[in-house]
Amino acid sequence: MTASSSISIAIVGSGGAGALTTVNLLLEAASAAGWHGLFTRTLGPQIRGGEAAGLLRLATHPVDCLPDQFDLIIGIDWLNAHRFGSEIKAGPQTLVISDPRGGEPPPMVTESGARVVEIEMKEIAKSISGGRPNMIALGIASRLLGFGVEQVFALIAKRLGGKGTSAMEASRAGIKAGFEAAKGVRFEAQLEKPVPGEARRWLLSGNEAAALGAIRGGVRFAAAYPITPATEILEWLSPNLAKVGGVLLQAEDELAAINMIIGASYGGTPSLTATSGPGLSLMIEAIGLATAAEIPIVVIDVMRGGPSTGIPTKSEQTDLNIAIYGLHGDAPHLVLAPQSVSDSLFTTQWATYLAEALQSPAIVLSDQFMGQSRAAIERPADVAFIGARSVATSISGGYKRYAMAPGGISAMALPGMPGGQYTADGLTHTERGIPTSGAADHLAQLDKRRDKLERFNYGDHWASIEGTGDIAIVTWGSLTGAAREAAARAAADGLNVRLIAPRLLSPVQPERFAAALEGVARLLVVEQTHSGQFLRYLRAHYDLPAKTRALNRPGPLPITAGEIHRAIIDWR
Repeated sequence: MTASSSISIAIVGSGGAGALTTVNLLLEAASAAGWHGLFTRTLGPQIRGGEAAGLLRLATHPVDCLPDQFDLIIGIDWLNAHRFGSEIKAGPQTLVISDPRGGEPPPMVTESGARVVEIEMKEIAKSISGGRPNMIALGIASRLLGFGVEQVFALIAKRLGGKGTSAMEASRAGIKAGFEAAKGVRFEAQLEKPVPGEARRWLLSGNEAAALGAIRGGVRFAAAYPITPATEILEWLSPNLAKVGGVLLQAEDELAAINMIIGASYGGTPSLTATSGPGLSLMIEAIGLATAAEIPIVVIDVMRGGPSTGIPTKSEQTDLNIAIYGLHGDAPHLVLAPQSVSDSLFTTQWATYLAEALQSPAIVLSDQFMGQSRAAIERPADVAFIGARSVATSISGGYKRYAMAPGGISAMALPGMPGGQYTADGLTHTERGIPTSGAADHLAQLDKRRDKLERFNYGDHWASIEGTGDIAIVTWGSLTGAAREAAARAAADGLNVRLIAPRLLSPVQPERFAAALEGVARLLVVEQTHSGQFLRYLRAHYDLPAKTRALNRPGPLPITAGEIHRAIIDWR
């Protein structure tokens, strides 16, 4: 056996087989033992039911991406597993545990050279009253990964304690039976011992982290219509907003949701909605209204495969264009993108702060991979970004809601404030908010809304910039983790590679980006789109080196660290 700093597991099963539950339990066990981990899922297009696989990477260090290949694959059954087989890479070093009664293994197994060991998980489960094959799989995985059976029992007691004695006993018996069934199975890959930590790691998804970041940033009202893969944001906010005196309202559709949060924010309450690509399309006109009326709102877009309904359960980065350019007219607004599960908390909190401080809509571009992945992470640092809106405190004379104030931020009167009446709508207006068609007024207000965003000091948070060298990887969003790992592999090969990952996509930062590119001769742009939206965005706004290449493809296949690494090495 060889100890490794990282090991990866996939558990596959049809709908109801419990594959995802099993992997989630493994993550919890590993986290309790002190390891880091990342758990994501791959599903069919039906959203609920059907084929499913839980993908888990455990490590002694933080991990933000999946592996190039999996070390262990457990097939509770193989029904329709071929539909996402290309997402689960196996090789000669892979151990596959297969139930001979679970159907024929898919090509991802049979054509990979992987070593296959058959264990009759379904038959073992039948011998246990109330037994389930996924508990057998949990016992097998626990033994192969080096977890003690009592360690897993303690976790089951915590998770299933409310389901009654019979469920507990059946689960314990299944785990023990799986543990025994794996006795003697040779598994070469083993995790190095975890580095001891003072505090227990957090377990949360990117969607939950974003919701927590919004609350920390001051959001106290949310309205949204459920949509995959953003719904978990609403599910988490519903009870937790109430704990801080806030309210969540499930709207009848996306049009209602966006207008509700505009109204709440107009009344003085920091507000948020969460959606995915189809919902964002419906919200665009209202986001333009918030831009023109200078009403701060936060819109989290958890991107999925498109266009139209696309692939609701798969990840893609193809809402970049609509988020930045989708509003009609000249409508400057904020667009930000978190870079990991952990960073979803910080970026959403920062977005809320910026929206409030700059009186502007902020769109946060997460995606299915990041939003629905669950990670064992270090406790995120508390940061002091709490929205501080400029509110009029006393008004004398004619109130100018849209006055040409220093920095472009004019004080906002709240409803009911004496003398603070003004019209907040989408018409071009004067400083007092009176509708006008005058060219001078139109230009003045366009300049005001542009300048307040462009002149604001965003500090070092605008991007992650790491490493040196004349080759740079530029990427964004959830691909940052894979790019960071690729750069580390290149460094191990003796090749210094720089990583540049913008967190602030709009407004653009030409001076900062030029400084980040100083000395770069070759640039690799990595993105998960079909048309190269990110590369086109970079070329539109920044001066790029003459030697610039793209590594891009649409979802659902993620771009791995190995692919990025190979692209760099091949370009030496």
